[in-house]
Amino acid sequence: MNKLGRALFLLLAAGISGNALAQSATNLGLPGLSVNFGQGVDLVDTLELTALFTVLTLAPAILILCTCFTRIIVVLSFMRQAIGTQSMPPNQLLVGFALFLSVFVMQPTGEQIYKDAVRPYMDRKITTTVALDRIENSLRGFMNKQVRKADIGLFYDVTGRKAPATINEVPIHFLIPAFIISELKTAFQIGFLLYIPFLILDMVVASVLMAMGMMMLPPVVISLPFKLLLFVLVDGWQLVTGSLLRSFN
Repeated sequence: MNKLGRALFLLLAAGISGNALAQSATNLGLPGLSVNFGQGVDLVDTLELTALFTVLTLAPAILILCTCFTRIIVVLSFMRQAIGTQSMPPNQLLVGFALFLSVFVMQPTGEQIYKDAVRPYMDRKITTTVALDRIENSLRGFMNKQVRKADIGLFYDVTGRKAPATINEVPIHFLIPAFIISELKTAFQIGFLLYIPFLILDMVVASVLMAMGMMMLPPVVISLPFKLLLFVLVDGWQLVTGSLLRSFN
């Protein structure tokens, strides 16, 4: 009887504590989410919700490929390789730095998206479809300024379609890959210019070592401190960051 009584007591205490937790959660006003399927649900609303979830799933790809993030992270990676420090700064630091630089560059576009799409949608003044169209138009405004006409023409040459009269008539599935190619080309051009001074320094150090007969000593070991010294003396971080930001103007 004692064991049975203890078991009943524990079950009663668990029930009381569960009710108390549920009541406290209700009193706190925690947000809830309910999804209804079946009768009384409009198919159009369901499709709009599905489209919204799809966009949220593709948000990382949109952040990387439809903004200035691609150019910035590629240039920073080239800069690290040009100096010769393979893992310094670490990847997490470069990605975080590129992310905040992207936020700085994309601030006007973000403000326009919030003003024209996010805020009216939160106020229930526009539908999900209209909000997505306005977000697309805002991103197109940024990509149109950075994309090259030759890169857009590539996709029209491949498909055999007639090129439109204005860039605003280019379909989004043509504009995004053309924009990515343009960003990669610009990033590689900046990376090439970053390599030149460090390459000259490597050649000078290698020539000096060969003249001194030290052929077995790797030139990279000697040139790395001089590269770091040169990068610090010219304030390399400021120069690279300033060049990246000005390249979007």
